[in-house]
Amino acid sequence: MLRLTTLALLACSAPLFAQEINVYSHRQPELIQPLVDAFTLETGINVNLAFVDKGMAERLQAEGDRSPADLVLTVDIARLLQIAEADVLQPVQSDVLEANIPAELRDPNDLWFGLTTRARIVYASKDRVQPGEVTTYEDLASDKWKGRLCTRSGLHDYNIALLGAVITHHDEAFATTWAEGLKANLARKPDGGDRDQVKAIAAGECDIALGNTYYMGQMLADPEQKAWADAVTIVFPIFEAGGTHLNISGVAMTKSAPNKENALKFMEWLSSDAAQQIYAETNYEFPVKPGVARSELVSSWGEFTPDSTPLADIAAARAAALKIMETVNFDG
Repeated sequence: MLRLTTLALLACSAPLFAQEINVYSHRQPELIQPLVDAFTLETGINVNLAFVDKGMAERLQAEGDRSPADLVLTVDIARLLQIAEADVLQPVQSDVLEANIPAELRDPNDLWFGLTTRARIVYASKDRVQPGEVTTYEDLASDKWKGRLCTRSGLHDYNIALLGAVITHHDEAFATTWAEGLKANLARKPDGGDRDQVKAIAAGECDIALGNTYYMGQMLADPEQKAWADAVTIVFPIFEAGGTHLNISGVAMTKSAPNKENALKFMEWLSSDAAQQIYAETNYEFPVKPGVARSELVSSWGEFTPDSTPLADIAAARAAALKIMETVNFDG
């Protein structure tokens, strides 16, 4: 009887000793699951994922100290900055993270850390765009592209970040003129996501489109979309006084983190060779850790020079970029 009682007590108390962390993610669960599975297999720590598409900062503020979230995973530097400015994060000091992640891809105050990068590039028709015809981001607003450009909403985070980069390279007046020129060159009103723009190129609706690099990998892996990808080539435009615009996916620890020690283990593991390789192979992104190779497919897209503008500066220009897109009525 005593043995049964002891077992019962142990069964009841087992969850208290379960190792787990809770993650709020802007990223689709299927993109994160391979990383979660590998981490759990290696450490025995379970990762509970909650997909939060919108309002992550507001949700964390509302939950306050009672929030179950240990970490947030998100895409786009502006989203990371929004969460940081909501005062729901805590700084993380880690020699491992500092060694694995370049300084320009980390918050100066240790609130967020970049895990992967992706380039905002041009998908160009193989049939209707000549090699060398796409040059700079500034040139995309020139008359030669009139009626030839497709893009998703100008208000989307990816395009707001690109416009923020234009502001940091020039100024708001230049960026306004550039956004007006870009709008004037549209072959159709902004609609759909990045892959929809490539579909439009394949259908002959436009010749070039703005998009993120990893979508090429996703399209090539999808039998229904492979024909779209086969119709285009990736071109890495640059800024006139810089390189190709990059954005990041990143991680941060919440102030309320109930499982801080295990959360730090996951953060550090995400910057490891093993995790960075999974990011490279399954998500078609660029690893941030020096020395970790890109996947063979991503490498086949060619070399480029990343722009050196600090991501924090681009994020700081978000409000101005948003106002410009609204002022020029880019989507209208």
